[in-house]
Amino acid sequence: MTTPPWRREQRTQFPGVPAWGTVTTKQEPFSVSPLAEVTKEWAWGGADGTGVRVCVVDTGVDAGHPQIGGLDRSLQVADGAVVECQPADPAGHGTACAGVIRSIAPGAALTSLRVLNDGKYGTGDALMTGLAWAIEEGFDLVNLSLSTTRSTFRESLHELADRAYFRRCLLVAAAHNMPVLSFPWTFSSVVSVASHDESDSMTYYYNPAPPAEFHARGVKVPVAWAGGRVIRSTGNSFAAPHITGICALILSKHPWLTPFQLKTVLYLAADNTMTHNGEAHVP
Repeated sequence: MTTPPWRREQRTQFPGVPAWGTVTTKQEPFSVSPLAEVTKEWAWGGADGTGVRVCVVDTGVDAGHPQIGGLDRSLQVADGAVVECQPADPAGHGTACAGVIRSIAPGAALTSLRVLNDGKYGTGDALMTGLAWAIEEGFDLVNLSLSTTRSTFRESLHELADRAYFRRCLLVAAAHNMPVLSFPWTFSSVVSVASHDESDSMTYYYNPAPPAEFHARGVKVPVAWAGGRVIRSTGNSFAAPHITGICALILSKHPWLTPFQLKTVLYLAADNTMTHNGEAHVP
């Protein structure tokens, strides 16, 4: 099978026939990723992210930083279009996020898409343009360590998040660092991430109190920064790429997982989920 079902063009329906059902499409064999007893070993043991394409939508990424080790592509949104650009990062934020992903999934293919300017601020239009491009390009994962509080973009962002979900392009979004309403991390079709203060990069927790679904390392995190430096920084921005990296490992080992299944695997492999006999997990 050359094109997976989620990347195919939708077929034209015929009048008088119910849409979307098997009456208009022929049943066919397809690969599946069955969920056995899900443990961390089952989920990503032996994987390094190879075969998984990740787009970091941020301030750009310094491809020359020792912790990045190169990029597949470097692009930016300019004048309403996505164009090639130098693999640089005037702010450092995107490089930090990419470095976290690379540290967890060194085999993943990273692409940088700059939608924020030097001061780490940008327009909603740039975010919309960049995110729409990333979804259509067919990335497996998109890291969004950013959000907007502008309610005027809520509906359009929601539509893009749903489009990504059904094309098996999983959006991993950082929760806002302030207790304010912002998007897209509050959408159910994305994986939303807030921080914990532990030092293990592979330790993460399921959060049963939405909208943040998972907690990952995000306090005093050593991150790649401008000028080849490594600094310690705190924020949900750095928790999200930890989950993105873990997702890259899972998809590298189980490439036919859908977003629905991938969220389930994340839940089952979290460090605080229930054991099979119903008792609370004790770390």
